[in-house]
Amino acid sequence: MVPVPLIINERTYRDGIDITPTEFYTMLRSTKKMPTTSASSPTPYLQAFENASHSARSILCLTEPAKFSAMFNSARTAVDMAKNTLQDVTIEVIECTTAAAGQGLVALAAARAAMLDNSLEEVKRIVGNVMSKVNLFAALDTLHYLARSGRVPQAAALVNTILNLKPVFTLNHAEPHTVGLPRTMKSALDRMLKLMDTAVKKGQQLHVAVMHADAIEEAVILKDRITSQFECKEIYITEFTPVMGVHTGPGLVGAAFYGEENP
Repeated sequence: MVPVPLIINERTYRDGIDITPTEFYTMLRSTKKMPTTSASSPTPYLQAFENASHSARSILCLTEPAKFSAMFNSARTAVDMAKNTLQDVTIEVIECTTAAAGQGLVALAAARAAMLDNSLEEVKRIVGNVMSKVNLFAALDTLHYLARSGRVPQAAALVNTILNLKPVFTLNHAEPHTVGLPRTMKSALDRMLKLMDTAVKKGQQLHVAVMHADAIEEAVILKDRITSQFECKEIYITEFTPVMGVHTGPGLVGAAFYGEENP
């Protein structure tokens, strides 16, 4: 994992190393100045490639979509840099078509395939297959932070505040879309479960990652409802990464998932 820098009150933190999600969301609720993110430079990627090369001759790097961050370009630059020092190692970078917990599910699938001694080409094929099947739905508690970050107009945030909406959005193939505007988080969870039911084929087993931004109670409720409604091969609860939480704010709850045929 290559950390992305977070800048909070003029101090830089490495996501997942210098600050935990819980610490971050506590600071986010109280800080007056909007935190920002800084793209990872090629150097941490090069270091990660060098570390991985000690135990592998082939390396596959998954990054967020290039339209969301500069991580993909930084990783590609690191590959060029590695040609001088890691001449016997094959390194490839894939721009993931999903993000957050969706990207996590893709990474887990890739790791499982690699542990079975599959070739790099076979792992890439599996990654492409999983990416094409991953769905992600999430509900925002507020548009306040998106407005502060400049991602949505202030007027939209004002309307959201007046109506107390909990926008539900999806992120498929690197394109975010709003798919519901419920008034309560309970209604938002209902909406996400209906969307999941539509996306899942009969008889499929699900790989699921429930994500939350300082909203563990709602995440547990969503996890319990998913396990009671669907057959899950694996299901996790994970905290929404601060690098994305900078824009969404605390209170986000959602789920990433994909189905596979029950053998």
